[in-house]
Amino acid sequence: MAFDFDAVVVGAGAVGLACGYALAQRGHEIAVLERAQAIGQGVSSRNSEVIHAGLYYPTGSLKARLCVEGRRRLYEFLEARAVAYRKCGKLVVATQAAELPRLEAILAQAKANDVEGVAMIDGAAAKTLEPQLRAEGALISPESGVFDSHGYMLALRGEIEDRGGAVVTSTPFLGAEPLQGGGFRIRIGGAEPTVITGERLVTAPGLGAQAAAAAIEGYPQALIPPLHYGKGVYFRLMGRAPFDRLVYPPPIPGALGTHYRKDLGGQAVFGPDLAYVETEDYSVDPARAAGFYAYVRRFWPGLPDGALAPDYAGLRPKIHGPDELQPDFRVDDASVHGLEGLVALFGVESPGLTSSLALGEEVARRLTEPQARVGLASERVETL
Repeated sequence: MAFDFDAVVVGAGAVGLACGYALAQRGHEIAVLERAQAIGQGVSSRNSEVIHAGLYYPTGSLKARLCVEGRRRLYEFLEARAVAYRKCGKLVVATQAAELPRLEAILAQAKANDVEGVAMIDGAAAKTLEPQLRAEGALISPESGVFDSHGYMLALRGEIEDRGGAVVTSTPFLGAEPLQGGGFRIRIGGAEPTVITGERLVTAPGLGAQAAAAAIEGYPQALIPPLHYGKGVYFRLMGRAPFDRLVYPPPIPGALGTHYRKDLGGQAVFGPDLAYVETEDYSVDPARAAGFYAYVRRFWPGLPDGALAPDYAGLRPKIHGPDELQPDFRVDDASVHGLEGLVALFGVESPGLTSSLALGEEVARRLTEPQARVGLASERVETL
């Protein structure tokens, strides 16, 4: 049977575009479908734009492997395409002696994950690097950085289109059904609803992952994980940025904790925090600033009163609740759901942006190399 496309990808955020790019590089004719009016308007547009080194995740997990591989690929990709980035490095700080053993554990995990250059330094050395910092000790991670995530996604779109692929916006995925002999009949909406066919199908729409899987005929509903909205808000500093490097506390359950970054424009931003919500709510309550002041002053006691202004909020597509351990990425192929030619992604939150190029490669391998497939993993990967 002749298909309209070799592969159809649902979702034109960073991960969906990276999947399309990886498949296009292999010579496949690609269509990437996006329901919004522009690419990267969902989870990919409301994050910290941090390039993570891969410090925290248990060795052997997808998060550990794909974060390290993805970060290496990402720097090369950004450099080759003149997308703005800054490899500024990161300090994970212990603001009291009781937190030092946690840093030691993170250091051991980072080394096991083959993260380059990570080292423990004492409080005096940390203060030499960042004079306004309060720290009993710190981990320094020279491979961490920040980048222009939207410029990155535009570059991915360009790579797909240069290879003859299509990235189509204002085109929601309505559902799909497997065809006899392989491939999928795919219903799409928008101004001119239609039906297309694809030999392979990838669903990577972030917060829409569960709905997309449920709209595929024959997808086992019991294997679709629950969706939880993990909301995080950011506050911007009204004043000069105090640190050049990223500054992180030790991780909290379910997230890396409220951290500091100096963005590419030179402004200081703090966040995100974490609160579970029931709806897609992107409002920023100014009253949350009180918690930010208390938290940030643990590592920056010089934060002035009245210096934080509400900035923006993001939602993380969590597949665990507030009292559950954080799971690994879900990259579910035919060995899980039984539908040949389909890969469905769930729970791609941090470090998903950093991991995106490696995630794209992982998806492409599973679709084109049957030996690369794996069954559903139950391993939990709560960060240290």
